Amino acid sequence: MKKILFTHSYFLRFDPKQWKMKQPYPPLATLYAAAFVRNAGYRVTVFDNMFSESARQIEKALLEEKPDVLVIYDDGFNYLTKMCLTNMRDAAFEMIHLAKTKGIKVIVSSSDSTDQSEKYLNAGADYILAGEGEQTLLDVIDMLESGETKWDTIPGLIRRTEKGIEKNAKREVLKNLDSLPHPAWDLINVDDYKNIWLNHHGYFSLNVSTTRGCPFHCNWCAKPIYGNRYNVHSPEWVTEEISFLVNTYGASHLWMTDDIFGLKPGWINQFALLVQNKKIKFNFKIQSRVDLLLEDENIAALARAGCETIWVGAESGSQKVLDAMDKGTKVEQIHLATRLMKKNGIKPAFFLQFGYPGESEADIQLTIDMVKELLPDDIGISVSYPLPGTKFYENVKADLKEKSNWTDSDELAMMFDNTYPSFFYKQLQRYVHRVYRTKQGISEIKNLFSNPVQISFRQLKRIAAIPVHATGTILYKQQLSKWKRDAVHKASELSSIKTD
Repeated sequence: MKKILFTHSYFLRFDPKQWKMKQPYPPLATLYAAAFVRNAGYRVTVFDNMFSESARQIEKALLEEKPDVLVIYDDGFNYLTKMCLTNMRDAAFEMIHLAKTKGIKVIVSSSDSTDQSEKYLNAGADYILAGEGEQTLLDVIDMLESGETKWDTIPGLIRRTEKGIEKNAKREVLKNLDSLPHPAWDLINVDDYKNIWLNHHGYFSLNVSTTRGCPFHCNWCAKPIYGNRYNVHSPEWVTEEISFLVNTYGASHLWMTDDIFGLKPGWINQFALLVQNKKIKFNFKIQSRVDLLLEDENIAALARAGCETIWVGAESGSQKVLDAMDKGTKVEQIHLATRLMKKNGIKPAFFLQFGYPGESEADIQLTIDMVKELLPDDIGISVSYPLPGTKFYENVKADLKEKSNWTDSDELAMMFDNTYPSFFYKQLQRYVHRVYRTKQGISEIKNLFSNPVQISFRQLKRIAAIPVHATGTILYKQQLSKWKRDAVHKASELSSIKTD
């Protein structure tokens, strides 16, 4: 039987922002695929690149393991891999080259390779898996094992032939997720992750996927792997996985990686009942939508299950911008869901997005005002990022610049000609963070006086940081104001030249 070496192209050290945060999560999709192939009888190992310093570090594993096939299988559950960062692409290309010089077949499954298959095939990859990859991967390995060459019979496969690049028919999505084996946690060193979490945060968090896909149609959201669908593990399967991670590895916190957690009616309540009946002790964070959270007393059920934080795609405080995004939510729902989360002891956190086409200075201010009023527990700020396969990408394609991908997750470069340049949005991100943190610290002072017994170390840190953030607010506001004055002045000069 052929020997298969799995790896992935996300290196924590290659992403400065994430490396600084020290919150690493194992490559979950890689472990699903490895378990799937191992269950079919193949010899499987994993070289986990999460803490590697260079793509060349895989060379030792290639020499020692002598695999027949190298599978670069990125974690499609992690939003960072969906961003198709060039650091990841360059690392993948280097690993492909190292494998090919040793006569090893290379199979790649990732968001970037699905979108940019020609680039990966040009780099030396033999096969690209388009979309959900487990069954396609196994079919390719079975074909290599048998020596047959009926490649056009494998749905979801992209390869190069004498005729050029051929893309087979799409593969039907897997609907019964419980038919999958549990991820192959034993093939990585979980202690490497545990030690970093404990040393930097005092607790250990692992990742769990309960669903695949998202049925909503936000026009900037790319879904190259799991698509515009929604299939879900049963609450029983999920609680079994959680119990294993808590009891085997000592995880006290979990990140539910789903784009939308608990969309299926009644699922969240059933999950909460199972967690309570099994007496599994853990906290967790999820991603959801404000409109979904307002249904079926979902927030109360999540609180009973141990939900600590809910990240919602608030995106903007302007209804005009939300409508332009085809978000399908209302600003009023953001306000109501935030209040309900706080009432039930859950920390709300906002994903915010600036720079969507048509966004004005007034729209930006509406978002800042919303953050100041609602004071979520945390915020994450990005700028609109066009990825292939989205309506947004098609809308701005004519205005795209030569650079089409960020290098790392904190680059925040504007990829298309917009109202303001990249510099403005980078400064805006810093300004909004400082405004928010200053307001948050002041709120904690009020909490200190109203309930000094329950104040936490984290809250005290927020209070202590007020002078730093307040100073930053003034500095970044001055820089933004100066840029605006300079921009107006240049526009006036250009207008005068044209008039003359």
